[in-house]
Order: sequence, then structure tokens, then C-alpha cells
Amino acid sequence: MRKLLNSLFVTTESAYALLENDNIVLKNGDELIGSYPLHILEEIYLFSYAGASPALIGRCADMGINLVFLKPNGKFLARISGTNRGNVLLRRQQYRWADDEEASCRVARNFIFGKLSNARHVLNRCRRDHADRVNVLDFQNTAEKLAELQKQVLSATNLDALRGFEGAGATLYFGLFSQMILDKSKSFVFLDRNRRPPLDRVNAMLSFTYALLASSCASALEMVGLDSYVGFLHRDRPGRTSLALDLMEELRPCMADRFVLTLINNRIIGVKDFYEQENGAVWLDEKGRKKLLKIWQEQKRNIIEHSFTKEKIAWGLIPYVQALLLARYLRGDLDGYPPFIWRG
Repeated sequence: MRKLLNSLFVTTESAYALLENDNIVLKNGDELIGSYPLHILEEIYLFSYAGASPALIGRCADMGINLVFLKPNGKFLARISGTNRGNVLLRRQQYRWADDEEASCRVARNFIFGKLSNARHVLNRCRRDHADRVNVLDFQNTAEKLAELQKQVLSATNLDALRGFEGAGATLYFGLFSQMILDKSKSFVFLDRNRRPPLDRVNAMLSFTYALLASSCASALEMVGLDSYVGFLHRDRPGRTSLALDLMEELRPCMADRFVLTLINNRIIGVKDFYEQENGAVWLDEKGRKKLLKIWQEQKRNIIEHSFTKEKIAWGLIPYVQALLLARYLRGDLDGYPPFIWRG
């Protein structure tokens, strides 16, 4: 099993990253911010306008360290992943299936089945833990509707129908999201899912966390030899890691949404950790991003039992295990792709 190494998050907007003796060195002008050995790192996230030196970029590519460039607000810009680790036969199979709608649907419906299952479990968990603070009947009815959608997803034979089921499930699930926010002070108001840009604090946190999860999924797919840019449900678009977006669908409710709810309900993130632009866009500020990233990194080390392999692994390895299972399915080693089903 692959070892879960460290991720380095650089949140200083003016920080410049360079290479010195196989260390990443971070400077803000002439000021030294920090220095870390590259061999202990798995991923580097640069939330900085200044960027990185060509020498560092090249060394990260050589060492297989994923170097991710994002704007300070969390918007993804680019990712350096180095030499492809895959084999041509696996990718040719991926491309053949991606060009075949029926084959694409066979894969994609398992992603959506997993997403609906995990969304339902998030609702059931909230209903169980906070029965005195939520409308139990609403949660029960919505969970039953999601279960019915799961059955329809498994019988879907085309991508349009599948997208319709996914959209219906998302509407049901996010319709109860505001009830799962236990802070009723109106500091974190959620009306609906919005993005590009996010228009409230909850959506700002969701968008930021989804960007982290998408990057982890893209890295995992590239690690096992798949092309993260060629998806089955999300179709080709220049610059978009479509297969990573496919893979993260099943992980959104349990890895990202619950994480955001925990930060809000435990009052780890507060109103002062955001700023608003003139166009209404709301973003986490540098202090808020640091808080979120610290807890995100800690969560990745939590140990759980995988629903399919029954192995005890770190949360942060779930995208990697799912990428491995997807590769095995495409090779014909598995009869179907087993989505990750959260049972926490």
C-alpha cells in the first residue's frame, strides 16, 4: 500500500518557491519563510501569485511530486505531475470506453450510485445525531427518495438520463444542507449551491474544498496510469480533469461536505475568515485558508475501513484506492467498478 506522505500548502500570496539542494525554499521578497526536504513531500499546493522557479518545477516532475498552482482564493490554475506512470494498453482502453456512450454509462453510473449512497448516509447520520435540531421527517423522506434514485441510476443506459438522476439527487440533498448547519446565527446562510464565483461563506468553503479533492483525485489517477483529463460522465473540455471530476463525485458528500459542516458546526471557521468582493463573490481569506488546510491535512491521516477492500487505511488514500480499483476494472480484473461507500 502506498505511503501517505505530507502535503505542503503555501498560502502566502507573495511567496516564491525555489529549489536549493533538493529542498523547496519559500521566500517572500528577501525574507525566508521556510524550507522543506522534497523527499518527505507528496504534493505541494501553491496559493501564490509569485509561483515557482523552473528548477523546482523540473525537480518535482522528476521526483513524482505533484505541484499544484492555485489562485489565493483556491481557483485551480495548473498541475505539474511529471512523467506518466501508466501503460499504453490501459489508456487505450480508457479512451475506447470514453468514446462509447454505453460503456461510459456503465462506469459513470457507479460513480453516481456511490454519490447518492454517501449523500443519503450523511443525511441519516445527521438525523440520528441531531434529531432534536433537524426536521427528522424531512430527512427520512429525502433519504428514501435518494434510495429510489439509486435504483434508477443502476438501470440507466445513457449519460443524459444519468445526469438527470444525479441532478435530482443533488437538489434533494442540498435542499436539506441548511438544516445540517447547526449554527442558526445567520453567520452561515445556505440557500443553494452556487459557484464561479461562490456568493456566500458556505459555498466559498465548499468550492475551496472541492478544488482540493479534485486535485487529489487527479493525482491519484495519474499515479495509477490513467488519463485524468478523459472522463466518462464529464466529457472532454480543454484544461479540465474530467475523470478526476468523475471520481470525486462519490467522495463529495463524505470527504468534502461533512468536512465543511464540521468546520462550521465546531466553530473552527468564523465570519472573520472571509472577505467579499464588489461583485458579490465571497472567498476565504489567508487566515481562513490556513485553518481549513490544517484540519484538512489532519483529517487525511484518520484511519477508516475501506468499504470494498476491508483494509484499514488513511482517509487521504481513498482517492488512490478508488483510482486503483477503476484501473483494475478497465483492465478486466474486476467485473464492475466498486464505488466507495461511507459507513462512518
